[in-house]
This record gives sequence, structure tokens and C-alpha cells, in this order.
Amino acid sequence: CPTGAASYALPPVDALLRKMRTLLSAYREAGGTSPILLLHDDAQNPNSTHDFGKDVIPCNLHKARAIAYDFHDMNAKQVLYWRDVGTLDAYYEANMDLVAVVPEFNLYDQRWPIRTKVTQQPPAKFVFAQEGRRMGVAVDSVVSAGCIVSGGRVLHSVLSPGVRVNSYCEVEYSILMPGAEVGRYSRVRRAILNTNVKVQESSVIGYDLEADRAKGYQVTDAGIVVVS
Repeated sequence: CPTGAASYALPPVDALLRKMRTLLSAYREAGGTSPILLLHDDAQNPNSTHDFGKDVIPCNLHKARAIAYDFHDMNAKQVLYWRDVGTLDAYYEANMDLVAVVPEFNLYDQRWPIRTKVTQQPPAKFVFAQEGRRMGVAVDSVVSAGCIVSGGRVLHSVLSPGVRVNSYCEVEYSILMPGAEVGRYSRVRRAILNTNVKVQESSVIGYDLEADRAKGYQVTDAGIVVVS
């Protein structure tokens, strides 16, 4: 049942996660308030970095009653799951977690279904089965509805809805946002392709970071190439 919350700390390690295990929601005295109002107030604060963990939750703990809810681990793992996706590198790592054989955060746990709005698209499709480079295949990857892997090879990647990977391509350790397309003969590694990005034929991304910077791509501290 809900319990009173008096303080908040970012969980940097698993030991602190086990101690915390809470989701905090701030309420105003008059029966609570909408999270949208909290975000609006934070947006007007020039001293805020607009981060939930650093600003929104801590600042509201002392303004009103806060409630903590203890979420139990649905996958019965030793370590509870927490990811702060406030940076591109953190966002990348959180997505890479999903493609593990036994992920920390299991999208397929029927006891803890994820409710979301799903775009109506046909199932993912994999075409061409010629031995050699022209084989549509995805291994250790999450492939969303509407994707077409047409004679390309996808490894350890996350493909959002409507992505197309064309023939003779290699996509490895990457995140492809909705509608992204990789042209023939291209190689993409450790990259994030933004929504509707079209990678030209025979492109090489993620293999030479200096060359990627020269092309105008953003390269994160961890060496992830972001194509927008």
C-alpha cells in the first residue's frame, strides 16, 4: 500500500535500487494535481535542468504530500531495473538491453504487459534467402511491425515500425527509428538513425568516427553516431 515519501535520490547502483524501489508521484494539498501541471511549473523555472530525477520530483516533495509505490520485480531477477535515459548514450544502452537473450527489462513478460498505442501495420517481413550477402535476416534483434528486411543482415539492433533495410546491407548494434531506410550496400554500426532518415546507397556509418563528424553527424562521448 502507499507510504509517505520524504526524500528522493537518484539510484546510481543496484544496491540503492533495491533500497529505493519506488515511483514517486507528487500531489498538491487539494486532492492532487495533474503531472502536466508539474511539468508546466518546472518549465517556467529558469534554475531547473528539467530533469525528473534532479528537479521535478525532488522539488515537489516538499510542496505537497508524495506517495511511493513499491513495484515488485516481475521477472524474479537479482537486480531491479532502472535506466536514466537523459542522454543519447544512456538511451542507446537502454535499447541495447532489450535485445539480450534474457533482457533485464523483458518486453515479453505476459504477467507485466506493456500497454501502448500500436500503429496498424502488417507484420515484419524478411525476403531473399540467397546464400552469401543477399539474405534478409535479423539476429539478436527487436524488429517491429511494418519492417522489411530485404536481403540485408541485421545484428543486435532495434528496428522501429516501418523501417526498411535493403539488399547487401549490414546493420549492427544500432537503433533505427520509425520510417528509417538503409540503402543497398550500406554498412551501419553503433548508430542511431532518426525518424524517416534515408541512408544513401553504399554509405558507411560508424566505422570511422572522424569521417562521420566530417559528414555532419553527431558523435556521442561513447562513440555512437547519430544521423538526423
